[in-house]
Amino acid sequence: MPHRTAKQIYTVLQNAKRVMLVPHQNPDGDALGSATALMHFLHQNDTQFDGFCATPVPPRHKYLPHIERVTNDAALWRPDVYDTLIVVDSGSLRYAGIDMHLSKLERRPTIINIDHHDTNEMFGDLNLVIPKASATTEVLYNFFKVNEAPVNDRIATSLLTGLITDTDNFTNAGTTVAALQIASELIKKGADANIIKNLMFKDKSVNVLKLWGVALSRLTKDEARDIVYTSITQNDLKTLGVSEDDVDGITNFLNNVSEGKARLLLKERPDRQVKGSFRATRDDVDVAKICEALGGGGHQKAAGFTVPGTVDEAIKKVWEAVESMSTKNERN
Repeated sequence: MPHRTAKQIYTVLQNAKRVMLVPHQNPDGDALGSATALMHFLHQNDTQFDGFCATPVPPRHKYLPHIERVTNDAALWRPDVYDTLIVVDSGSLRYAGIDMHLSKLERRPTIINIDHHDTNEMFGDLNLVIPKASATTEVLYNFFKVNEAPVNDRIATSLLTGLITDTDNFTNAGTTVAALQIASELIKKGADANIIKNLMFKDKSVNVLKLWGVALSRLTKDEARDIVYTSITQNDLKTLGVSEDDVDGITNFLNNVSEGKARLLLKERPDRQVKGSFRATRDDVDVAKICEALGGGGHQKAAGFTVPGTVDEAIKKVWEAVESMSTKNERN
């Protein structure tokens, strides 16, 4: 933990008059856990704040403190309202979905960037980015610890949400000894692990599991590139009467596949975009580099991207990126 940066951020927040907090678009438990932990910290300090997310918040996160304050209403981006902007769990302003909003402001607020992704673009005035951390909430736990800020049961629940979701309940390659130790400390501080697991992992309806069955039935291995992939379309969601959020969890589940050097889930979105999520378990595979080539990013073993077009067009772009990287590696 870079103590100097952590203390600088703490000082900025102590003096801030109104803060906007931004998780990345299509937010997961780590993004929302990070945002709501900071919201409660600001609430305790009587600092005014608002939350903005470029896309709607999944209802399964309703137990998080102040989650009702996170909106996708662009009207929040009024001039000279916020002196401080905190972006959490996002490698870039583009991925957060706020680059265009910021470009329209005459005066930019002080930007604080808190993240754990290898591909972070260090876009903040202050950047607290620790790629070795299992989750952004792990970064925040240490931020609070360095600054001797109290962590009550509500903040602890938010922080534990990020750790549990980003490590897939402490089962994926991102799980570290530090993550397990911090989880233990958070439970001691009153974090409600049961509500997190029940709402995040034990909330599957019959139709949601049928959707998973559709994805598994389409599993294909591209022998030439040694990648296993599948897809979910908008028609699948409509036929089964489920939402995009119900796709969450399939990507991590694909890590159970023993074949292939990487696994890929392509999810068709209603705006003619396709979201891709890569996972890998081998140390010699870096899926973040593939996703970077497609305008996304993430970690060596877990990364994502979004591209325009159909699923077929998206997979073509993926293969082009993979082949381009292979050519570069051969030259080197």
